[in-house]
Amino acid sequence: MNEILEQLLLEEQQLQFSSFNEEIAWQIGSWLVEYAIQNELPITIDIQRGEQQLFHASRPGTGADNDEWVKRKVRLVNRFGRSSFYLGQLLKNEGKSIEEKFLLPESEYAPHGGCFPIMLKGTGMVGTITVSGLAQEDDHKVVVAAISHYLEDK
Repeated sequence: MNEILEQLLLEEQQLQFSSFNEEIAWQIGSWLVEYAIQNELPITIDIQRGEQQLFHASRPGTGADNDEWVKRKVRLVNRFGRSSFYLGQLLKNEGKSIEEKFLLPESEYAPHGGCFPIMLKGTGMVGTITVSGLAQEDDHKVVVAAISHYLEDK
C-alpha cells in the first residue's frame, strides 16, 4: 500500500470520538464556519448522524452544485466506511474509475476528498462530516483540521 493511503487510514484510526451528538455537531460545524470566514473559503459544510442532517451551512461562492457534491461524497462514505479522499486515492493508485472497480456510477458516488466518517471508539461509523468547495485535498484537510481541533480540546 502506498504512503498516502497508509496515512489516510491512520487518520481514520486516530480521529475517533467517544460520543457524538447534536451539540458536538454544532461545535464542529460552528468551528468550520468560523474557519471559513477567517480564511475567506467558499465552502459548504454538512454534518450527518445516520440519515439525520445535524448541521449544514454554505458560504458565499458556493451553490447548489456543492450540495450535490456533498450528497455524492456522503453516499460514498456511507457505502464504504472510509473517507472519500481515501477512496479516490485508492482508485487513482489502481488506475481505475469507481465504475470499473465497484460498478458504481460517479454521478451518484463521488470519490473525491472532503467527506470523513464520524467514527465512535468501539462502535464504528455513525455519520459523516463533509466540506465541498475547494480542491479535494483541501476539502479533506479542512475536515481533518476541524475534527482534530475538537478532539484536542477533549
